[in-house]
Amino acid sequence: MSLQFYNTLSRRKEEFVPTIPGEVRVYACGPTVYDYFHVGNARAFVVFDTLRRVLERRGYKVTFVQNITDIDDKIINRANKEGRKASDVADEFTAAFRTDLAELGNRPADITPRATEHIPEIIAWVQKLIETQHAYVMEGDVYFAVRSFAAYGKVSGKNIEELEEGARVEVDPRKKDPLDFALWKAAKPGEPSWESPWGPGRPGWHIECSVMSMKYLGESFDIHGGGEDLIFPHHENENAQSEAVTGKPLAKYWLHNGHLKIDGEKMSKSLGNFRVVRDILSVMPRQVLRLFLLSAHYRSPLDFNPENIEAVQKGYEEIWRTLGRLREVLAFPVAADESFDKDVAAFAVGCGQSLARFDQHLDDDLNTAGAVGEIYSFANHIKKMLAQRTFRFSAASQAALTQARLQLMAMNDVFGIGEDMPIKNAEVQALQDQRREARQQKDWAESDRLRKVLEAEGFWVEDMASGAVLVIPAALGIKKDVCERKL
Repeated sequence: MSLQFYNTLSRRKEEFVPTIPGEVRVYACGPTVYDYFHVGNARAFVVFDTLRRVLERRGYKVTFVQNITDIDDKIINRANKEGRKASDVADEFTAAFRTDLAELGNRPADITPRATEHIPEIIAWVQKLIETQHAYVMEGDVYFAVRSFAAYGKVSGKNIEELEEGARVEVDPRKKDPLDFALWKAAKPGEPSWESPWGPGRPGWHIECSVMSMKYLGESFDIHGGGEDLIFPHHENENAQSEAVTGKPLAKYWLHNGHLKIDGEKMSKSLGNFRVVRDILSVMPRQVLRLFLLSAHYRSPLDFNPENIEAVQKGYEEIWRTLGRLREVLAFPVAADESFDKDVAAFAVGCGQSLARFDQHLDDDLNTAGAVGEIYSFANHIKKMLAQRTFRFSAASQAALTQARLQLMAMNDVFGIGEDMPIKNAEVQALQDQRREARQQKDWAESDRLRKVLEAEGFWVEDMASGAVLVIPAALGIKKDVCERKL
């Protein structure tokens, strides 16, 4: 199957063909830095980090740009409320964003532009819109004339004749048309501002993303991503103010993830039902959070509730145990018996089939839900192999299990959970060796005592059919109040 994505622009699934063979240019909307980001924001961040990994897995050279909106009404409002400079608020939460994104397991973007670092480019683009009669000046403000762009509505699918002035449309009696939106906002007392041909002011939100994306990716790039709440008006306006000048669609493919919900409602700061990611990561392994965020198809809604999280926790624990089982068996092989090799050959075939299904899911519009399910199935495939009482370690089985371990790690890495087992310290290794010796001597009382010591230190202990003894760090448990506002 070829790589396919559902394109918001066409309202259908399309084969992915990059503009430049072998290269993919991606722009994903980043945060407005006025607070810590919540787990609803994190879904978009993890989805597009995963998209980047999948594209790289397919051999593409990816340029990934994720912006930071560091001048905005929300930033100014918080600064005024706290008696601080807007730039200080933006700097604080930009640093927090970078820290929390790393803790979440996302790789840093290739380029992370900040809006305030691109004021000259923004002013130049606004001037182009004025010169081409797609924008007009009104008392120091500059507005985009929506009806001057005949294709307005192509991204969101909205009919311009049916759009009405409302909560999602910026209201200003000075506008020539209620649908027009601000490109440049005249300075107000106490607000940050920059000099421009129209007087001091600051950029509007939409123009920031257009200018930054085109500066680093070109006037028309491959993929633009973000949450579905950005389709209108943000992404609609981005495309309009860009294409109005260039004559080219801003992006070839537009991808949007669904909402994260809690108690059936969209999670958002405006509703007050959000959960801050840094709080969640204090009680939950980031691997579990990432798997949870990818456990449903990215375009589908996902409910943040204890039952869903508990199911993912159990799945992650089994992946973790499987990696541990593989490590212990490969570290302490038992006597070889080549009569087992026919079973090993069948096992290897099953591994290859599992990997093929995994990639097919990802090729089909980034179906992470199916791919995560395949990881669970693959871990179970390995578990069944290791559980056979007739298991004997040979050169063939060593090669097959080594390859299976590498394959599981590679599959995990697509989701950002690909870490290997940590190296055990000397004390734990000594306890494991003592327990193995006790079992060989059939000293069951000592074996049980050592098991309890290891478990008290936070390790899983499992006596495997092959004769190996599994001792690995237990996955961090999830506190029961993780989905409650007790963090």
